[in-house]
Amino acid sequence: MREPTVIAADYFQSYSVVGLLAVVGVLFVAVAFGAGRLLRPVVPTPEKLMTYECGVDPVGEGWAHTQVRYYVYAFLYVIFAVDSIFLFPWATVFAAPGYGAATLVEMFVFLGFLAVGLLYAYKKGVLAWT
Repeated sequence: MREPTVIAADYFQSYSVVGLLAVVGVLFVAVAFGAGRLLRPVVPTPEKLMTYECGVDPVGEGWAHTQVRYYVYAFLYVIFAVDSIFLFPWATVFAAPGYGAATLVEMFVFLGFLAVGLLYAYKKGVLAWT
């Protein structure tokens, strides 16, 4: 068995590498921003200070009312995209010996919850594009 001080030294040495990489990353970003600030020309004009989107001059107020249904579509997409990520580890565990039946039942329970959520969204009329 190894000495406890040797194990602790190995443990902290691995964290020192991570800390060093974090410091190098922060310094890299700071140097890039500093160089950009020193090298860029600063000539503010009214045209440069005007708000625009996609190269089109703004017309009217800056306030725009957005429909909530677009957020619901995005939310549903994120839910099902994240849930589909769970299907990939399931596929690898399902192939392992001794896990087939239990894993299959668990995944169908999981897919059942997803189906109930999708059915609920359909019944509420969320999925109707108007």
